[in-house]
Amino acid sequence: MATDCIPQVTFRFESKGKPVVGTFDMQHASSDGGAILLKGIDTQLELTKRMVECLQDGRQPGKVQHQTLELLRQRVFGLACGYADCNDAARLADDAIHKLLLDRDPIAGPALASQPTLSRFENAVGWRELLAMGHVLAETVIEHHRRRLKGRATRITIDLDPTDDPTHGQQEFTFFNGHYDTWCYLPLVATVTFDTEAEQYALAAILRPGNAPASRGAYGLLRRLIRQLRDAFSGATLRVRLDGGFAGPTMLTFLEAHGVEYVVGLASNARLEKRAQRLMGKARMRAKASGRTEHLYGETLYAAKSWEHRRRVIIKAEVVRHPGCTAKNNPRFVVTNLKGASRTVYEQIYCQRGDMENRLKELHHGLEMDRTSCPRFLANQFRVLLTLAAYILFQELQRRAHGTACADAQVTTLRERLIKLAVWVERSVRRIVLHLPATFPWLPTWRQLARAVGAIT
Repeated sequence: MATDCIPQVTFRFESKGKPVVGTFDMQHASSDGGAILLKGIDTQLELTKRMVECLQDGRQPGKVQHQTLELLRQRVFGLACGYADCNDAARLADDAIHKLLLDRDPIAGPALASQPTLSRFENAVGWRELLAMGHVLAETVIEHHRRRLKGRATRITIDLDPTDDPTHGQQEFTFFNGHYDTWCYLPLVATVTFDTEAEQYALAAILRPGNAPASRGAYGLLRRLIRQLRDAFSGATLRVRLDGGFAGPTMLTFLEAHGVEYVVGLASNARLEKRAQRLMGKARMRAKASGRTEHLYGETLYAAKSWEHRRRVIIKAEVVRHPGCTAKNNPRFVVTNLKGASRTVYEQIYCQRGDMENRLKELHHGLEMDRTSCPRFLANQFRVLLTLAAYILFQELQRRAHGTACADAQVTTLRERLIKLAVWVERSVRRIVLHLPATFPWLPTWRQLARAVGAIT
């Protein structure tokens, strides 16, 4: 029978069938049982442990109820489980699994930190701490893959890509951006790819004002990543891929001075279009004959007035045709110092950076990186780094899921299949037992991943 302290709901699906009664009376249970997989990865990478070493705790020790490491982990694991707001803290205060993720007793341990405590924590971080934390995140990712590959990567590709983060309040440094037609921030995200692997591993994210030029923050970030990667993978060739917003003379000179390969999109102009005329003519003839979209590749040596010297520019002469529509010219240009056939450089190297959009979608839609609603800019940068830390844990989970039923799953799918798992927590004198569903549909995958992150079966 329902009482005041045990909520009850009753369903009757058939007029003559037995009623189905639901009671919320399961103590010490959670819907995030699978989060212990992320806890295992964090333990192996020592990610949150290294991050918290960058933070200074100015609170009076005698009044501290929640250690800095606990606050950091509460936010990172909360983001990973789909709780993007500090407001969610009230709902999770007594969740047994979220206590366990913080190394607290899941049954008798104290409640988690409240929303005001977490907000004060986020707003207390200074720019020096954020800079150090950004360095640590990149170092952790690079060091992990150095151990995984035994330092034997031949080529490492760095991708930088900006994205929009719409704002809806009085946040510092939010500006109207005409390209995105909204008030926003412009985060810059960096990933690395090793040799011919398809995965792009995120390792840095910088929050920037909404009116920032594409290259703002890019030079310092690239300089640091190039140094860290060369220290970790001596002898590896470094390659940088950028879109057209970065293609200024200063950036090209910077890349050449650092001795890296580069492939950078280049905005069209009258001189480049004139050089592409003959190739565009051939593409139009092909498209007219076939009735389909056609493209051809060529190249030219080109120097804008602000360039110090001529550089190789690859031309993609494309004519787009759709049924019932007029054919449309679509010339594209890429500046590079790579050798090799024009088609190969464009299609097999430059176009592969397009997968970066999927990384940005995961950060936005899977982990809500754009939940930057604090009035203070540095607090929002901290939130971006916390989101990046959660994503690093998920990317390692993705990598270890290869060969399983979740091999191609992205963040939201991994969370739905592996993290959002009902569990009843039982504690004895000697151990803590997690009672998980015996009919869990992704059980084989979950057990394999559990072994991969340190479980003993």
